[in-house]
Amino acid sequence: MPVKKPAAKPAPKKEAPAKKAAPAKKAEPAKKPAAKPAPKKEEKKTVDFRNYHVAKRADGKWQVKYAGGEKAIKLFDTQKEALEYTKKMAANQGGSVLVHASKGAQKGRIKKK
Repeated sequence: MPVKKPAAKPAPKKEAPAKKAAPAKKAEPAKKPAAKPAPKKEEKKTVDFRNYHVAKRADGKWQVKYAGGEKAIKLFDTQKEALEYTKKMAANQGGSVLVHASKGAQKGRIKKK
């Protein structure tokens, strides 16, 4: 008996080869921008503790305080005594004196020489 060969299957159509993509450009190393100086942080305004305040208290006494301080350094009966003491301290420490009027407003500033 003759052996039948199976029918030949049609050959699949060959697809045209896919177009090759253009060769990718070589990636250049990223250039760093020119170094800019870091922005300066805003400096906190600090109280110079060599500044002294002379002010009248509610009890009638004159007090000498550091700028930003809570406690009085020393108490005096008169503004003149307080001012003399504070001027000496400011001269020794290289500071300044701020005199408050008896009602609390700033009366004037005596700067160091």
